[in-house]
Amino acid sequence: MSTHRSLLTLLFWMMICNDLAAEEGETRPVTTEVELGAVNTSGNTDAQSINFRGEVDWSRKQWEYGFLVDGLRSSQNGVLAAQRFYYVGNANYQLDVTSFIQSRLAHEDDRFSGYDSQSDFTLSYGRSLLGRHPKMNLTYEAGIGYRISRIKERLSQVSFNDFDEAMFRLAGEYEWDLSNSAQFEQTLSVETGIETSIFRSESSIEAQILDNLALRLSIFAKHQTVVPAGRKNTDTETAVTFVMNF
Repeated sequence: MSTHRSLLTLLFWMMICNDLAAEEGETRPVTTEVELGAVNTSGNTDAQSINFRGEVDWSRKQWEYGFLVDGLRSSQNGVLAAQRFYYVGNANYQLDVTSFIQSRLAHEDDRFSGYDSQSDFTLSYGRSLLGRHPKMNLTYEAGIGYRISRIKERLSQVSFNDFDEAMFRLAGEYEWDLSNSAQFEQTLSVETGIETSIFRSESSIEAQILDNLALRLSIFAKHQTVVPAGRKNTDTETAVTFVMNF
């Protein structure tokens, strides 16, 4: 709970700082995106599932800031079956029109992964490509960092203990405007360390319904090379959600 409070406090102060800068006329308006999907079934199976995502981005002169929270919670017959929270904060400094330096802090709390939490900090160089294609954009980031992995207490007493490690991160994001109302997006990332490596992939298609409301179909996959005994290396999620932009 303390981690969740500190991250929410960070988001609050980030929004406060943005409002102050906006008053000075130095900051572009905040862009906010909220995504929500839920499924509820009853009868032979009583199950509830909800996934949500919130993202805030803004710029000030050569700096660009962003904060992301991504969560999933699922229960079946009153028993919690899945719960995951993923937080990412980043600050990008624009070197020129196409390249930037990024500092990134991420924290994941996945109750059923075997890890109590995994946090990492990376410093990367990034660059935007396909500038001559108005309907496409490709961005990549490459850098080094440090990851802290904490194991649940009941597992640490067996044969799997907490560990820290240096890591290398390579990530890419591809966007393609299929039409005036539809967009395809693909993100890939590799975070490889001495002890374990994490691969993430997300593919999505978003269709605009109203000016600030869209429907999004996404497929997410995460693969971790080293996990506690009895846990699977790969998790996948398929979701249909509503997206609101402010």
